[in-house]
Amino acid sequence: METSMRPSIQPLAIAVFVLFAALCALAGDVKIIANPSVKADSISVGELRRVFLLQCKALNDGSPVVPALQKSGPAHDAFFRQYFGRDYEEVWTYYQGLVFTGKASIPKQLGSDDEVVEYVAHTKGAIGYISPTSSTDGVKSLVVLPDEGKRERTLVKRVEPEYPDTLKRLHIGGIVRLRVTISPKGSVDSVELLGGNPILAENAIKAVRQWIYSPGASQSKVEVTLSF
Repeated sequence: METSMRPSIQPLAIAVFVLFAALCALAGDVKIIANPSVKADSISVGELRRVFLLQCKALNDGSPVVPALQKSGPAHDAFFRQYFGRDYEEVWTYYQGLVFTGKASIPKQLGSDDEVVEYVAHTKGAIGYISPTSSTDGVKSLVVLPDEGKRERTLVKRVEPEYPDTLKRLHIGGIVRLRVTISPKGSVDSVELLGGNPILAENAIKAVRQWIYSPGASQSKVEVTLSF
């Protein structure tokens, strides 16, 4: 009887391991945390971007928010790769532009997951990012939801913006942030400038007006960032 039971233990162990690995994969490369004063239990990708691009000081439910950055590290890289689709250096250039024009200050920068948790736990409205395996004592985790308008609209034709020769020679670059309204047929109805380098905005808008998206059930809005 003892011998006959042993073969069943190994498959069970493998199944448990596979399940654990799957759950870890679902957790992603980064965890979004907030101070308990934040009423929301979830945040959309677009809302998360707006918070860290300093475009809003409160969530849709009215909760005031204060973004906190990490200086470097795996969670830092994963956060900007996963939710911004670009390296932090490009966002840093954007932050410097805000500082230069006096529109905002660079968010608090911290050196590790532990420092982020400590800061978020003791700062009302704070929101930050850490590795998925880090402790969340004293803070709450936020579920990140996909944007409604982005679930079914795929970019099928992209026209790259022209980089002005004068700026190229002077090594002047930057990013341009736009809100794009897409028709049900997939063409671009309108483009709204949200921020970035105003000198590059004209060419960026001209290019995006030529983009084509997949058809959708209704009009949709998406936010895009172009880098020069």
